[in-house]
This record gives sequence, C-alpha cells and structure tokens, in this order.
Amino acid sequence: MTDWSGYIGLILQGALVTLELTVMGSALALVMAFAAGLGRVSRFAAVRALATTYIEFFRGTSIFVQLFWVYFVLPFAGVTLSPLQAGVLALGLNVGAYGAEVVRGAVKAIGREQREACIALNLTRAQAMRHIILPQALPLMLPTFGNNAIELLKGTAVVSLISLTDMTFQAQVVRAQTGSTLIPFATILVLYFLMALAISYGMRWLERRVMRGLDGVRN
Repeated sequence: MTDWSGYIGLILQGALVTLELTVMGSALALVMAFAAGLGRVSRFAAVRALATTYIEFFRGTSIFVQLFWVYFVLPFAGVTLSPLQAGVLALGLNVGAYGAEVVRGAVKAIGREQREACIALNLTRAQAMRHIILPQALPLMLPTFGNNAIELLKGTAVVSLISLTDMTFQAQVVRAQTGSTLIPFATILVLYFLMALAISYGMRWLERRVMRGLDGVRN
C-alpha cells in the first residue's frame, strides 16, 4: 500500500512555493498596476505611450510565452534568473498590466468636481492625486484587485513548465510515482480553493477597513 503521508507532505511543500509566488507576484503586480495605471493618465505623452505599450503587450500575449521568454531567452541577453525569480517576474508583469487598467478606470471615475476642488485649494497635481483622488479611487479598485490576486494564484501553475516545484509540479511528481491521479490533483484542487478563499476574505476585510477610514474622513 502506498504511504500517502510522505506524498501529501511533498504537495504541501509545493503549496509553500505557490504561496511565495503569489505573495511576491502580487506585490510586483501592485507596483506595476499603479505605475502603469497612473502613467496612462499622465499629462506627458511619452509616459502615456510607454504605459500603454506595456499594458497592451502583456495583455495581448500569452503568459506561457512570457514565462518562457523570461526564463529561457533573457539569459541570451546576459540576464539569468532562477525559476522562482522568473515566475514572479512573469506573473507580476502580466497581472500588473490588467491591474493598471483598474487603476486608470478608478481614477477616471472620480468626479470632475473633486478635481475642480483641488484646483480651488491650489493643490499641485501630485498633492491632489495623493490626498484627494487616490483615497477615493482605492475602494473602487479593491474588488478587482482581489480578483486579479486570485487569477495570479491560479496562474502560478504555469511555473511547473520551468521545473519550479509548486503544487502543480509536485502533484505531477506524485502522480508519476504512484500512478494515481485522483488523490494528488484532488489535494491541490482543495488547496487552491482554500488559498483563493483566504484572498477573497482578506480583500473583503480590507475593503471594509478602507471604507470605514474614508467615511471617517468624510464625516
């Protein structure tokens, strides 16, 4: 009889790698989302063009191709990354492109009267964005940011293609060693679901905190 305790432990080790990828990839995606999203509403044409090129490129090409370029092609340009670094970079840049449109849409959704009030208060563009526009736009971004984080979590499965030992890779190892497909893939199915559920609840908690803080400012 197969000793499943060791194999389940192997999958749980992969779950830690998946978690690490998700956290670091989400952090990079958040940075890129704000950088490119705010770049899209910049008054400088060159900045808008650069942000638009990044967004359209990473939204318009496959994450599989992006990952292979980062891991296998960049070394020819003298940039060699570990599988973990390559996975974080590809996932962060890909999801960040989608997040950038969320940031742009939320900023544009703030009423014109708010911008006129900033002008009346003699605020600079940077001050208006920091103190008035972004605090009101953030609650609009959070639900979609939560969805993007979950999509990034599910997207981590692609890193198994470059031999990074995430959950999917370890499940494939267990299947090859035991001949069983049901148990390892049912296990990672449950683990992906639990991680996604944790992200969902975490984002809802953050939304409530942000809304309470915004209500306190308005009052």
